[in-house]
Amino acid sequence: MGGGMGIGAGDRRRPWRPVTGLALFLPTVLWPLAPLPIPEDWLAPSMFIGALVLIFSGYPVAFALGGTSIIFALLGIELGYFNVQLMLALPDRTFGVMSNFVLLAVPFFIFMGTMLEKSRLAEDLLKTIGMLFGPMRGGLALAVVFVGALLAAATGVVGASVVAMGMISLPVMLRYGYGKELSAGVITAAGTLGQIIPPSVVLIVLADQLGISVGDLFIGALVPGLILAGLYGLYAAGVAVMKPEVAPALPKAVRDVTTGELMKRVLLVMLPPLLLILVVLGSIFAGVATPTEAGALGALGALLLALVNRRLSLDALKETMDDTTKLTSMVMLLLIGSTAFALVFRGLNGDLWIEELLTNLPGGVIGLLIVANLTIFILGFFIDFFEIAFIIIPLIAPAAAALGVDLVWFGVMVGMNLQTSFLTPPFGFALFYLRGVAPPEVATTQIYRGAIPFIGIQAFGLLLIILFPELVTWGL
Repeated sequence: MGGGMGIGAGDRRRPWRPVTGLALFLPTVLWPLAPLPIPEDWLAPSMFIGALVLIFSGYPVAFALGGTSIIFALLGIELGYFNVQLMLALPDRTFGVMSNFVLLAVPFFIFMGTMLEKSRLAEDLLKTIGMLFGPMRGGLALAVVFVGALLAAATGVVGASVVAMGMISLPVMLRYGYGKELSAGVITAAGTLGQIIPPSVVLIVLADQLGISVGDLFIGALVPGLILAGLYGLYAAGVAVMKPEVAPALPKAVRDVTTGELMKRVLLVMLPPLLLILVVLGSIFAGVATPTEAGALGALGALLLALVNRRLSLDALKETMDDTTKLTSMVMLLLIGSTAFALVFRGLNGDLWIEELLTNLPGGVIGLLIVANLTIFILGFFIDFFEIAFIIIPLIAPAAAALGVDLVWFGVMVGMNLQTSFLTPPFGFALFYLRGVAPPEVATTQIYRGAIPFIGIQAFGLLLIILFPELVTWGL
């Protein structure tokens, strides 16, 4: 990319002169750079690297993105590489983010999942399904995977699933002789199914960033999510066969309940969440409701389930509303920061730099997929999945579209890859969630080691999506 690249078709940068003395507004740290003959091609890569440096230093991501965009906009204006008129579009873009009807589904699904956790309906599920699978070796691990998939389809919130299963299942598994690493691994992995099994908050964000239908992305992610849950179950069953001492069956005394009584319990605890799943996902897949409307139905359904089970307390409602507000605010601030970053990055021709870089990789589409997946996987070790979605996806999506990649399939592939960010040390959020509720006898290193096999399983699931795209595109 040469210095002649501009703002319009073929030449984005119009000839103009920066305002005299504008460098006075530059931060002191950048003042020495203003008079230097910095090549235009260097600004966009420097901006990208600068944002990553700030993020990895621990600075809040939303402010790192917003601050970097302001600094490089001022620097670009002073050097004559950035049109100040572009900044007038920032208020309109911010208003567009805040008024996006699709993103309204985010707080609805967060509220639904958090309410199911706070009202202890997830606890009922775990205890009952644990007794159902208890006679089998590894039965408790299989129960955790089953309930994790069910909670994922009923909530779409990873934190709520991991915390609920960590508080309820981990002490029981340890009490009856399960290995600490297997217990920690299966709980953290099953909890992350909320990332890929619809209705997933992350899939909603990905659909918005890719400019595709949330409903299509939900349909595409359903089969891969269920396959991943099945692979987790196969691994747990395999460990129970190979090492029965780390995954024993529950003692008969613990399972002292008649078959009829157990079936009654199973029906009573499974029917409400299944109905909730049917209402939410069924309405989306049938085209009766948009994801936002289905999210509203789900939030109302979670409230009604808590009320019917006499679990709807004022404290539970306050905690649910607090958690929903915090997480939603974080997502929206990230969106505003990433919007400012994308605007300035594009004004510095960064989008053209990235597109040219990715579309000219050796191997074409294969080269793009390798680089994109490796980048997302490596960043997952250090930063949050939302941050990756807001920073990386707007950069690689245009290149994928230019190479003719199906964006729904691409979105599911990215979602599967992003799921590993919950499990990869040192900053895997599922590991942190479990560490916060695990008993002291479970070491942090044991939680990390327990997650490693499931990271491999997720990588295998990602490979299946790449080799067999029809797993995603079957219903589209």
